[in-house]
Amino acid sequence: MVKAIALFSGGLDSTLAAKLVSMQNIDVVCLTFTTPFFNAQKAQAAVRQIGLPLLIQDITSEHLIMLKSPRYGYGKNMNPCIDCHTLMLKIAGKKMEETDSDFIITGEVLGQRPMSQNKQSLYVVAKNSGYFDYILRPLSAQLLDPIKAEKENLIDRSQLLSIQGRGRKNQIKLAADFGINDFAPPAGGCLLTDPIFSRRLRDLFSHHGDRNFRDFELLKYGRHFRIGDNLKVIVGRNNADNEALKNLITSDDLIFNMAKFPGPLVLLPYGQETDEKIAASLCVRYSDAPDDSEADIVCQYKNSSKTITAQATSKENCERWII
Repeated sequence: MVKAIALFSGGLDSTLAAKLVSMQNIDVVCLTFTTPFFNAQKAQAAVRQIGLPLLIQDITSEHLIMLKSPRYGYGKNMNPCIDCHTLMLKIAGKKMEETDSDFIITGEVLGQRPMSQNKQSLYVVAKNSGYFDYILRPLSAQLLDPIKAEKENLIDRSQLLSIQGRGRKNQIKLAADFGINDFAPPAGGCLLTDPIFSRRLRDLFSHHGDRNFRDFELLKYGRHFRIGDNLKVIVGRNNADNEALKNLITSDDLIFNMAKFPGPLVLLPYGQETDEKIAASLCVRYSDAPDDSEADIVCQYKNSSKTITAQATSKENCERWII
């Protein structure tokens, strides 16, 4: 039986591409990836609608190496789309070989993304992946040169499509024909496209070259303030942030809470007690303590705690420090 690995984000295009190929009596297995910047939730929801198996693979180590120095650079934010997709296709190609599959499916549509899905970019990605003749783009296949599987009649090219451009009318109609009624909106799944997250990530890379998974998770919550090369303070914005930050605390962190007024959880990752006054002043600034008055803050470090008194730092400092 002919077999294929579908590179699967769970978006509408990858869902349609996998379904379209599977309708030719081809054994399709979907493959999705996880890193600190995107997860498998969308893929898990989408795959249930088309009844295909899903493999989930964590590619954090390889992805971080690529992310720090992408050959083709970043998009508008920290999204290295061409290099990222090349990496994913390399890994999918290895999975194809491991499972004795015949080709790889992607949901790319010619011209949908002007920078990363034009003909030249599709060619570059396929060539650099090392699997140039094994990458099938079913939604736009009739606009592209046939791959090995098409030439060998492992798949009927006439049943593939010629969709192009940024509109989604054709895909939405096809989804209705396939009975796919619930699908995610385009984009939005990768934090590297978010401008605030990208600023925080650049800051992390520039000040701390090698960090762990926890440090990337911290970027998702609270307000982040860069005070100095070795000093960053994170201030929870609401109860959800505070709870998320609590779950990410380690024994190397300093934690600050208001003693008498409602206020944020403030985290000083890998902090030093010599930095506690600055963190405490930020805790007061974003609390309900009266303006221009001193307030008590409980500072916890390792297994001990103490109460310190501080006044809110100035708004000018907050604007200067915020990432």
